[in-house]
Amino acid sequence: MGKDIRNTVREQYGEIASKLKSGTSSCCCGPSCCTPIINPELFYNDQLRDLPAEAVNASLGCSNPLLFAEIKEGETVLDLGSGGGIDVLAASRYVGEKGKVYGLDMTDEMLELANQNKELADARNVEFLKGFIEEIPLPDETVDVVISNCVINLSMDKEKVFQEIYRVLKPGGRLAIADILSLKEVPAKIRKMTEMWVSCIAGAMDINQCKKILSQVGFRNIEIEPVHYYTKEGLKSMTGDKSEITNEEWEIIDRAFAGSHIKAVK
Repeated sequence: MGKDIRNTVREQYGEIASKLKSGTSSCCCGPSCCTPIINPELFYNDQLRDLPAEAVNASLGCSNPLLFAEIKEGETVLDLGSGGGIDVLAASRYVGEKGKVYGLDMTDEMLELANQNKELADARNVEFLKGFIEEIPLPDETVDVVISNCVINLSMDKEKVFQEIYRVLKPGGRLAIADILSLKEVPAKIRKMTEMWVSCIAGAMDINQCKKILSQVGFRNIEIEPVHYYTKEGLKSMTGDKSEITNEEWEIIDRAFAGSHIKAVK
């Protein structure tokens, strides 16, 4: 991830975490990619039962990777960009006492919030780590499942992220991430807008490029399913209907991005 973009994202998410700790509701970078999870219960259902309200309120993703991760008891799971910890805490119930769930985040404020939520949930099989998703601080072949929720799009070096995921996965290990992908070409200036980077849109990888990189890294059984399409009306609300974007460009952008489920096996 470029330093400017990384710092912008870290500052914004740090501000979100601080607001959440003070009791102020917020969502993924303000108006954002997490629009589909305005009501997290729609995606998590029973997985939210008895989780700390602070963790639920800090849900900043675009879907629920646990829906298709097929996590089993005793497995080791890694959540990239774990934020307030909702996916980590939910996953900890699947792995049980013999399993382990790591959450990785680069933002001190989010890590502090996540550890508070860990204590509230009494999740003893959970550990939160500080670091970058391009440099995962775990040894080779130590994880059964890697999950992530609308985070990889924020990296400017997505190939490095997938290489790192492949490295830490055990042979036969699984990738199960929810992320924003682009389904068609969009104007270059859209991707240069900082507001949309932080909103998880401008950094969205092309769906075919995603498949190609996963294959080149070494993954097999690759499955990608767009599940939530972003309309021009929704994107206008994210960016404040920027006047420099023409009506023709808005038509091009309409449904060009989708929250997607991405699965693969090492």
